[in-house]
Amino acid sequence: METPNLPDIRALRPAWNKGRIVGQKRPLKPKHVCAIRVRLELAENHRDLALFNMAIDSKLRGCDLVKMKVVDVMASGQIKERASVLQSETKKPVGFEISEGTRASVEKWMEDELMVGSEFLWPRRFHERLHISTRLYARFVRDWVTSIGLEASAYGTHSMRRTKVTQIYKKTGNL
Repeated sequence: METPNLPDIRALRPAWNKGRIVGQKRPLKPKHVCAIRVRLELAENHRDLALFNMAIDSKLRGCDLVKMKVVDVMASGQIKERASVLQSETKKPVGFEISEGTRASVEKWMEDELMVGSEFLWPRRFHERLHISTRLYARFVRDWVTSIGLEASAYGTHSMRRTKVTQIYKKTGNL
């Protein structure tokens, strides 16, 4: 029995992941973290430096990081040594230590005029002072990574989350 000739089935548009690296993103290496910090310090970009440092220290998902409030990290005019944030995905609190360098960068960021009267730690410039979006945070991460010459598609917001954990594991062999 012969099969009739069927018309070719063609996709209307190419697949979203054609030519892209998909899957787990790499963590940043210590030399990359240092290079990004130096670039942000030289550019005197206090918000990005504080955001970068807090992302590394907190190990939070992007959605939780951008929603952080000033009261989460500040008490009686001082940046806390330890902070706790309720995760939106698991609904469980996660505590983390804020390093000395991060506290200094956040303190410098708090002095900025954009922070006056802000409820959120990373406020938008417009739209009634809500927090920045996770999409904007992803753009920041892409810009940081490309500024030191790395391939942007190999790193993402989750790379920030995995960086400190990977460094601890390499040093101690235990989490």
